[in-house]
Amino acid sequence: VQLVESGGGLVQAGGSLRLSCAASGRWFRINAMGWYRQVPGKQRELVASITSGGTTNYADSAKGRFTISRDNAKNTVYLQMNSLKPEDTAVYYCNAEGSTMSGGIPTFARDYWGQGTQVTVSS
Repeated sequence: VQLVESGGGLVQAGGSLRLSCAASGRWFRINAMGWYRQVPGKQRELVASITSGGTTNYADSAKGRFTISRDNAKNTVYLQMNSLKPEDTAVYYCNAEGSTMSGGIPTFARDYWGQGTQVTVSS
């Protein structure tokens, strides 16, 4: 299984970016999907998450500016980021919590991670 992120880049403060993450491979079930971010020297932190039923959760720093959404048919999660600030600069990682198929049998659910995409917000 693989999580492939896209949409990162360089943007000026106040601008917008949309991140996408497609989960490919032999999934049995994907439960929650989400976005985390990390800057050098700090722990990875949750930005936003969404369950398969559409329940969302946001970090305080993301509330009112970021919107997470999901297309279950495509196993894809999106993060629309508006009013970006320099402090949003980080590597953004896609996360999926779910189970896959192995030998025709579902595995136990666990976390899977994308490779990360850089978001840089200039002042």
